[in-house]
Amino acid sequence: MFTDTDSAPRTSPRYTAQWFFDLLRPVLRHDLPASLVVFLVALPLSLGIAVASGAPVASGLVAAVVGGIVGGALGGSVLQVSGPAAGLTVVVASTIAQFGWATTCFITVAAGVLQVLFGFSRIARAALGIAPVVVHAMLAGIGITIALQQIHVLLGGSARSSAWHNVLELPGQLVHSHGPAVLIGGVVIAILLGWRYLPARVRVVPGPLVAVTVGTVLSLVLPVDVGRIPLNGSLFDEIALPRLPEGDWFAVSVTVLTVALIASVQSLLSAVAVDKMHGGERTDFDRELLGQGTANVISGLFGGLPVAGVIVRSSANVDAGARSRASAVLHGIWILVFSVALVGVVRQIPTAALAGLLIVIGIQLVKLAHIRLAHRTRDLVVYTVTVAGVVFLNLLQGVLIGLALAFGLLLWRVVRAHIVAKPWPDGEFGDQWLVTIEGSCTFLALPKLTSELAKVPAGAVVRLEMSVDFLDHAAYEMIEEWVGRHRNSGGVVEFVELGPVRMATATAGPPTRGHARNDEGTGPARRTGHRDDPVVAGISAYHRAHAHPTRPHVDGPRDHHEAETLFLTCSDARIVPNVITNSDPGDLFTVRNVGNLVPIGNGDSSVEAALVYALEKLDVRTVVVCGHSGCGAMDALLRAVQTGQALGEWLAHARPSLAQFRVGHPVARAAAAAGFGEVDQLAMVNVALQLETLHAHPAVHRGMRERGVEVRGLFFDIATARVIEVTVDGLAHFDETPSPIAAESV
Repeated sequence: MFTDTDSAPRTSPRYTAQWFFDLLRPVLRHDLPASLVVFLVALPLSLGIAVASGAPVASGLVAAVVGGIVGGALGGSVLQVSGPAAGLTVVVASTIAQFGWATTCFITVAAGVLQVLFGFSRIARAALGIAPVVVHAMLAGIGITIALQQIHVLLGGSARSSAWHNVLELPGQLVHSHGPAVLIGGVVIAILLGWRYLPARVRVVPGPLVAVTVGTVLSLVLPVDVGRIPLNGSLFDEIALPRLPEGDWFAVSVTVLTVALIASVQSLLSAVAVDKMHGGERTDFDRELLGQGTANVISGLFGGLPVAGVIVRSSANVDAGARSRASAVLHGIWILVFSVALVGVVRQIPTAALAGLLIVIGIQLVKLAHIRLAHRTRDLVVYTVTVAGVVFLNLLQGVLIGLALAFGLLLWRVVRAHIVAKPWPDGEFGDQWLVTIEGSCTFLALPKLTSELAKVPAGAVVRLEMSVDFLDHAAYEMIEEWVGRHRNSGGVVEFVELGPVRMATATAGPPTRGHARNDEGTGPARRTGHRDDPVVAGISAYHRAHAHPTRPHVDGPRDHHEAETLFLTCSDARIVPNVITNSDPGDLFTVRNVGNLVPIGNGDSSVEAALVYALEKLDVRTVVVCGHSGCGAMDALLRAVQTGQALGEWLAHARPSLAQFRVGHPVARAAAAAGFGEVDQLAMVNVALQLETLHAHPAVHRGMRERGVEVRGLFFDIATARVIEVTVDGLAHFDETPSPIAAESV
């Protein structure tokens, strides 16, 4: 039933109003409240980052406004919130000290242009290839630097020019600390550290806002004299235009690249983290760089700090229930309104309160989880060196040193080989030596390889186990020469090759990693060099690659037979029972014949003999009949192909299956409904009739009654490599997900 509104033309004012209301409703319900939360979080952070950078206070507000409105509207992440970032504090502070504020604004504009070029060149995902341990260490180094700077501000002094000076002069600053500033900063720190332990209904209000507000109120109530934020006039009065640098363009270019890379990497990593927090639209990384670059161009033109995606604000946005980019845009509007209308409130905030806020932010950038991860992955050296470089040199040098060290460590891990030669007293041939080679065996491993092989005495029986993913020609020749000398001295060498790279193909072309060569063929003869006899070649390949891992599986049942399942299937070579049942040697007592038939009582006793032996001697618990798609026996039966006498007499045992198929057996109907052709339908019906024959056999019937023996039918679909269960009157999948076949089952 349609209402008048539903039937209104799309161009009518009534339809337009309804469309606009439907579009606006989720914004009012979800994004508007979330934007207020993000605004309350972003306001003190933006002021604090500006103060920590040594930039005009208004620059932090400008960056927050532009990051929210421009970055939120144009960026590729729907729920990410952009603004001035703590990760850029160190580089911005050094840039201001070297070039001045106006030139820093120019550098911000140029970095934005470079980010836009990054976005158009579609290389955004390449930034995600930076080792995470270096990124974590970079953030930790920035956090430590911020904390060292702001401790001096909290104590009533001013930050020094370098981390060394901040550390060296800290004792003197402690002696001459300013009591009221310490009190206010300490209160802010205490509130921020304890905020997470308060009830959830209290934590609805952002902790940074509460902490800075309490610190400001204390500074106004108590009879103390503390430094406050130096903001003169409104936000528009503080706007500064960028200025071209006066010489040293190389240093300016390096700084532009540094700002662009750090802002890009931080924004992309933050976007990845935000994507993990919600189930909505995923980030377009190239568009994200376009949005961030545009925001930086505008922020720099209006005298703002560099802009980047910020995880603190973004996580607050997601947690507050934001659904679209409208939340980020609205948060920028609220900061703009506040900065213009309530600038007097900003001037009352004590710098010690913001120092306490920044100290906590800096400490939180050093995450114990990242340190533990670096320790587990043995990257702690990279983490420590990168942190030290960022803190005591500068951010760019620290990151470059960390990347170089991470790459060197990666190279060492990739190319190194673990080589050990030792006596093996438990070997099968008495006094035996075991030589293991694992990893990447290259010319770099030749010294280690030579020294270990020299330990093996002449004439010894040697098992050479190779589990390598890379083998170059130098290592191959070294091993081959040693094997030849050892065998000439009367020794024995047995190769066990467990890795993806084989000795037999090492000279077939350039070395490849982790897989067999494309030109080595598919058969065992081609793989091992036995081109005339595939059986001999297969046995040789088995000894070299599969005998060793197979031994533990056959060691238990080597003296007795304890199969739990009789598996009767077709002789077709494409059916491998142990593979499709994921079973080990000794699990299946297998019987194979053409068409997987059970001709009991019809002149053939081989199947019945195996059946009785399995049930009464092996005590099997399951009897399985398995057919398959594209069965040649069923095809010959269906098309009445003229065969030789022996095959014709054998296929006569399957004629009852053909008769049931022609009259529309339930299994045939289920198979047809599932899209199988006539040959496969007949094969499934044949399995169902063999199940009926088994149920009628006295030994099977007795086993089912006395020991709970189960009789199952299977059908292996070669095209999809899937196994379907066949019952006497239907089909079923082994998967839990309902399917058309399962729906046809009775």
